[in-house]
Amino acid sequence: MATSKELSDFLAQVERRAFKQAAYAVRDDHTALDIVQDAMMRLAEKYGTRPATEFPMLFQRILQNAILDHFRRNKVRSLWTTLFSSFSSGDDDEEYDLLETLAGEGAKADDPEVTLDRAQTMKLIETAISRLPSRQREAFVLRYWQELDVAETANIMGCSQGSVKTHCSRAVHTLSALLQAKGVQL
Repeated sequence: MATSKELSDFLAQVERRAFKQAAYAVRDDHTALDIVQDAMMRLAEKYGTRPATEFPMLFQRILQNAILDHFRRNKVRSLWTTLFSSFSSGDDDEEYDLLETLAGEGAKADDPEVTLDRAQTMKLIETAISRLPSRQREAFVLRYWQELDVAETANIMGCSQGSVKTHCSRAVHTLSALLQAKGVQL
């Protein structure tokens, strides 16, 4: 059983190397710092009582999984950003943030036509999600909107990780077909 001093010393020892490893992988210092901090927190919370000799292997696995989760989330976000492209301002030169747009800060919030279009599109998306079978809907919301990893989602749903992946894949295909049928451009 490791002491808190041993855990602290280990984390201080690997901090720089882990940051460099994550920074090389994701090519963004801020994101890399977040990934390393999350990995350190997971090690401390879940495995802090393990023997100190197990820390290097555990931390490396946690860090690699955190990096992979980052790429998976970005892949899904890019899919949904494409779905929400009707919200963009149309200017290719300016940066576009979907969350700001949905909050009404990123585009013409005063324009009633734009507001109505967004509200109608959100209603279509909500309706499409509500039409999914319950297990697909649950997996989709947990994975992509609450950003849980596959293992956490499987644990919550009480099924295997393969089942979570299957439910999510089917949900994305079904949502895509439902939204395209309603005229939402993907």
